[in-house]
Amino acid sequence: MSLATFATQALADFQSTAAIAPSSPSLVEAMTKPLPLETAKTVVELGPGTGVMTRRILERLPADGRLLAFEINPRFVTYLGEEIDDPRLEVVEAGAEMLNQELQRRKIGRIDAALSSLGLSLMPPDFVDDILNGLTSRLSSEAVFTQFQYVSRIRIADGTISAFDAKKALGRFFDQIDRRVIVRNLPPAFVYACRGPRAE
Repeated sequence: MSLATFATQALADFQSTAAIAPSSPSLVEAMTKPLPLETAKTVVELGPGTGVMTRRILERLPADGRLLAFEINPRFVTYLGEEIDDPRLEVVEAGAEMLNQELQRRKIGRIDAALSSLGLSLMPPDFVDDILNGLTSRLSSEAVFTQFQYVSRIRIADGTISAFDAKKALGRFFDQIDRRVIVRNLPPAFVYACRGPRAE
């Protein structure tokens, strides 16, 4: 998928893509480097889009590892299925709020690593809490979760603008959060590496 095609699709449905361009190599590295992928058995990716981060995960994932990529955009689901031929990848056409149900259906217990490209600041607070609570209930104690956001202080959801602190929101579900600013990305992004998961 070309940059122009991605931009057209993203702008047409910004609420689900939360992006205007594919992630840069710098952002991909910042999102994937903290994850214990070399020893992971099960990894979850929320919002893979065109699979830029998906491919990097698969490069480091063991031969017996498993990557579940949750994507709600039908065009991206089709694209991932056609462009990434890897038996370790399973594209799940479902939202992040369906994580527990989908894992249970596949008889998967714990997750060793997870990353998210979801636009948390574009979602209602209760919906974000449901996603993070469901995720942390499945993460192993040694798991790492990474999340990026283009803005960290503003929430735009349901047509209203309000204050939003991404680190504070994530801090309700993790004991340790490290934040980095990735300037080499369009637009610049904040990356949060979260450890010590705790379900509410």
